[in-house]
Amino acid sequence: MTKIDLMVFDFDGTLVSSGDDLAAAVNHMLETLGNSALPKERIIGFVGDGVRKLIERSLGDAFPDKFDEALNIFMSYYSEHLLDTTELYPGVLEVLNHFRSKRKAIVTNKLYSYTLKIADELNITKYFDDILGMDSNSFKKPDARIIRPLIEKYRVDDSRAVVIGDGNNDIILAKNAGVLSCALLNGLGNRDKLLQLKPDYLCENMMELKNLFI
Repeated sequence: MTKIDLMVFDFDGTLVSSGDDLAAAVNHMLETLGNSALPKERIIGFVGDGVRKLIERSLGDAFPDKFDEALNIFMSYYSEHLLDTTELYPGVLEVLNHFRSKRKAIVTNKLYSYTLKIADELNITKYFDDILGMDSNSFKKPDARIIRPLIEKYRVDDSRAVVIGDGNNDIILAKNAGVLSCALLNGLGNRDKLLQLKPDYLCENMMELKNLFI
């Protein structure tokens, strides 16, 4: 097992199963604009680069003419429905308790307000030293500058920090920052694309982290 001092977690698809609520909000937006709904799997493929990219990709040919209206519709709906079905993945609480002595952070391309609201309602905010959303600073994943300050703040060696996530941006972020990467293969991300990035560690589920890190 590998000794670590800082664990940086992605949010959607890693800690929380939020795909259904995201897809419902996108389809509400599309149908409100008179467009056809999209399959959930296609919408999930648009997730990972923040809300603006999610809307842009979902609009397709209707971008950019309807972008501003679409964004407002999505955000208004999602803010009220982001916890309709969203829940923690199995094993999350056990893993967070297991690593309670470690520094932990959430780093996500989701807006901070949405992230904090979900984390608060699911009672996991207390486990994290930092929560950084897409609008928390000027950088977003996979820019290394979003996590370098955390590594310096907690005086952690690069070899003892790990980014854990289900998306390409998580693995690329870790590589850009020179820290360890751990891909979760059961989230919202594309399994084959994750494997192609050759992360340092692979997990089928959160519980496997207990056997990888100390």
